Amino acid sequence: MRPLVILRPEPAASRSADLARAMGLEVRVLPLFALEPVPWSAPHPANFDGLVLTSANAVRLGGNELRKLLALPVHAVGAATAAAAREAGFSVASIGEGGARSMALPAGRLLHLAGRDHQSVGTAKTIITYEARPVALPEGIEDLRQSVVAVHSPRAGGRLAELIDHRSSIAVAAISPTAAEACSTGWKCVEAAGQPTDDALLALAAGLCERLAP
Repeated sequence: MRPLVILRPEPAASRSADLARAMGLEVRVLPLFALEPVPWSAPHPANFDGLVLTSANAVRLGGNELRKLLALPVHAVGAATAAAAREAGFSVASIGEGGARSMALPAGRLLHLAGRDHQSVGTAKTIITYEARPVALPEGIEDLRQSVVAVHSPRAGGRLAELIDHRSSIAVAAISPTAAEACSTGWKCVEAAGQPTDDALLALAAGLCERLAP
């Protein structure tokens, strides 16, 4: 069985790794990016009807300005983001299941808290609360041969393609067709998950780890 390499930033990388290990996989965590908060100012909550969260990191790294928005109901992209919002003191009005683009959002004035690299959500006003900064040369990046690599975003796919020249023995499991395309060509194989979720991606990766000989 091939080992699985998780490229997403912490703390999400460790959560994915724990799930993968529970599936019986050998896992390495090798983040290509480090998450950092950025300065921002919360608008007056009376100007909005709800808060859209497409990443738990927007809450975890949002800082004290989040307190000014606690009165707004949250529309979260998934269960992990909803849990982070509740932990921060927000009330969650809805939880999506298929990624940011498929969120069923109510009409009204919505505020989207997001990372610098994000997908727009309808007509919501976006404020950046954090950014993912590339790790210059991740330790161990040169030793991915005969592995399956989990790519959680198009940006991670592009960064992986920048860093790796010798690709023919490496299989890629991507969270979406867009993320798969960002990886470019030359890999042993590149496959996209059926749904843009961590569970779907890990299921795909597990299948590749079992199916492909080292």
